[in-house]
Amino acid sequence: MQYLLTPHAKPIPPFAWWEGAFTEQELNWLQAKAKSAEHNAQVGSNFGGVVDKHIRRSQVSWIDNNPNTKWVFEKLANVTSQLNIENFGFDLTGFGENLQLTNYDQSENGMYGWHQDYGGGISRKLSLAIQLTDPSEYEGGNLQIMTSGEPQNVRKQRGLIAAFPSYVLHQVTPVTQGSRQSLVAWVSGPAFK
Repeated sequence: MQYLLTPHAKPIPPFAWWEGAFTEQELNWLQAKAKSAEHNAQVGSNFGGVVDKHIRRSQVSWIDNNPNTKWVFEKLANVTSQLNIENFGFDLTGFGENLQLTNYDQSENGMYGWHQDYGGGISRKLSLAIQLTDPSEYEGGNLQIMTSGEPQNVRKQRGLIAAFPSYVLHQVTPVTQGSRQSLVAWVSGPAFK
């Protein structure tokens, strides 16, 4: 695995992961919410983007932080804190946006081409992608991260949380069978210096 270097020469991995943060019941709840997503995903700013099916084909919905969903934010905050301490060392302030539930379906070869997670005028520093679907339920739909000259597939495992710097190029390849659901979160902080 190749590492990116900070100005302080501390190696930063292109991604890290966490297992077992959510129970099966919690994953089922999140997956059901993602499956019912009805809004066509946009590219560009979340607050003024456009639907472009050449770049992104999926449906999304959002989870805001309220008394019924606070548990999701709390679990992700705990995982983020540990992953950040162990791997990235970023100056983070918290979730600056709602969480995104995404449904990629075979009916439209659901995908999201190469992109970075900057945008919306918010300083996204760390991206989290949580796999909600059992890998036996779909084909394709690989989360790939560009680590050097070749993309690397993130392991398909229900409940796996992949964390990576928001400036890292990544994509979701077309889903060819079934459907894939995920939860995406962005952690903000002061601009990189």
